[in-house]
Amino acid sequence: MLKIMDVHKSFGPTEVLKGVSINVEKGDVITILGPSGSGKTTLLRCINFLEQADRGTMEFDGERLQLNAVKKKDKIRLRKKTAFVFQNYNLFRNKTALENVMEGLIIGRKMPKAEAISIGTQALDKVGLQARYNAYPHELSGGQQQRVGIARAIATQPEVILFDEPTSALDPEWIGEVLSVMRTLAQEGMTMLIVTHEMTFARQVASRVLLMDEGVIVEENTPELFFGAPQKERTRQFLKTLQNR
Repeated sequence: MLKIMDVHKSFGPTEVLKGVSINVEKGDVITILGPSGSGKTTLLRCINFLEQADRGTMEFDGERLQLNAVKKKDKIRLRKKTAFVFQNYNLFRNKTALENVMEGLIIGRKMPKAEAISIGTQALDKVGLQARYNAYPHELSGGQQQRVGIARAIATQPEVILFDEPTSALDPEWIGEVLSVMRTLAQEGMTMLIVTHEMTFARQVASRVLLMDEGVIVEENTPELFFGAPQKERTRQFLKTLQNR
C-alpha cells in the first residue's frame, strides 16, 4: 500500500534521516519509538510532504515518486490520501469543533456545506464528542481538542493516518480517552503510523514496532518480539531506560 525507501533529510549540516525505509500494508498499525531527536517526526512530515526529503522514493497505491522532485499538484493530490494528527492539535481557535472538522472538507475538497456538516458530525460522534459540536477549543480539555483533531483526520476518509505523538501534550488524565479512540480505529482496520511514547499502547495495539535512533531504524519487529526478545543492544538499552523511569 505504502512503501518508503531510503529517505534522507538534512537541516543545514545536520542529517536527521539517514536512509529510512518502511513498508506499510493495509490495516497495519505501526508504532515508531525512539529518543527525542531521532528523526521520528521528520519522517512523518516527509511522508505527508510537510517537509521535502532530500532523497528517497515513495510507492503509494502503485504510484512511484522521487521524494525530492514531487510537484506541488501531486503533493496536494497525494496528501488527500493521508491525514495528519498533530502533537499540539492545530485547531483554529476561532472555530467550533464542528467547524474545525468541516474546514478541510469545504476548503480543501470543495464539499457542499450540508454534506460537510453530515460527515463532520458523524466524525465527532465517532470520537465521543456528540455534545460538543459548537464548543470552541478554549472550552474543551486537551483530550477533547485532540479528539477533534482525530475527527478532522477521519472525516477525510484517508487511506493512512499519521499520528505525531498525539498524547505528549496532554495531562495524564486525558491520555486514556485519546488512546481509546485510536484503539477503536485500529480494531476497525485503519492504517496508522504512530510516533508515540506510550509503550503499553504499542505493545497491545501495534502490528509492528520500530525503534529509531540517530536518523535510522535500529530495529523493527512484532510487539511480542520487540518488547519480549529485542534483537539489538540499542533496543535493550532504550527499553531499560524506560523501565527505570
